[in-house]
Amino acid sequence: MAVLNEEQTMLRDAAKSWAQETSPVSKLRALRDSGSGAPFDAAAWAEMGQMGWAGVIVPEDFGGSAFGYLSLGLILEETGRTLTASPLLSTALIGASALTLGGSDAQKAQWLPKIAEGAVVAALAVDEASHHAPERTALKAEKSGDGYALTGKKTFVIDGDAADLLIVAARTSGKPGETAGITLFLVDPKGAGVTRKHLALADSRGAAEITFSGAAGEVLGAVDKGWDVLEPVLDRARIGLSAEMLGSALQAFEITLDYLKTRTQFGQVIGTFQSLQHRAAKMFTDLETTRSCIEAALEGIDAGSTDNRAAASLAKCKASELAHLVTNEMVQMHGGIGMTDVHDAGLFLKRARVTEQLFGGAGYHRDRFATVSGF
Repeated sequence: MAVLNEEQTMLRDAAKSWAQETSPVSKLRALRDSGSGAPFDAAAWAEMGQMGWAGVIVPEDFGGSAFGYLSLGLILEETGRTLTASPLLSTALIGASALTLGGSDAQKAQWLPKIAEGAVVAALAVDEASHHAPERTALKAEKSGDGYALTGKKTFVIDGDAADLLIVAARTSGKPGETAGITLFLVDPKGAGVTRKHLALADSRGAAEITFSGAAGEVLGAVDKGWDVLEPVLDRARIGLSAEMLGSALQAFEITLDYLKTRTQFGQVIGTFQSLQHRAAKMFTDLETTRSCIEAALEGIDAGSTDNRAAASLAKCKASELAHLVTNEMVQMHGGIGMTDVHDAGLFLKRARVTEQLFGGAGYHRDRFATVSGF
């Protein structure tokens, strides 16, 4: 487990208090039942901006606090515990990372202060099919006057409905399956040639299918070398999402553990049954090993590591397997009540199923870990 400094401890405690008091699981349930189709609570996102959470990894020169990725991971873990729906991942982590790693001085000055304030929502548009495969980018970007025109489709763009800025992976050369020839672009989602379609996900969050028909794109980074920025940004996304998944799994485990200690069957508390104790012990050890993987990956980024591929894939693989196991056990150990919508077990399970696949599932990352490790 990472050793936190005083500032990080205070940040974690503040995040825990805010999430549990202001954004409990009941808020997600209310958002789902409202029928609004909103991907998150705008008021909660505004509060996050006011508390400085949106600027945790943004450099101080652009209005952020530069507290680092471990600090942002601690916040994501606490919001994961209460299934808080917010653009913290899509904007404060992914958007800020992309602009910091690939943006020009002008692009950073234009967007990073707004992200740090929580005044805008950014979304990364990378996948074009049902499975995560960034190297298979086929969406075309062709020279058009002084800029580029984008044509194609992206799907499962997290927070794409509400985005004020799209960061789009497009192909300027090469063919799908090649990493060379991919270029990143900044696109105005409200501009001409951009059409957004809402996708309702199982976890009651929002995603979008976005069609580009000659939409204007501003190059982010270098033409044909977008992979040099996209891959480290995706790895940061995977690690940050893993931290959120850890929080959700921890909460699901604690709720289940409390139930094992209080539910009686055959005249005994069910937590005294050895088979259930073994299953609980398995979850506990998996939680601890997954935390070690995630915190090591977060610390690696903060330490300036230039290659986080193996650490990111290890963290996301472990987090995906953990989320699957713990939410399954949560439903099973609660018996009949766990199958009802009245209980929160279903909300945790549905969120787990979506996050398992987001930015690559366990199988994708097992294969990637082996590949980058030389096997």
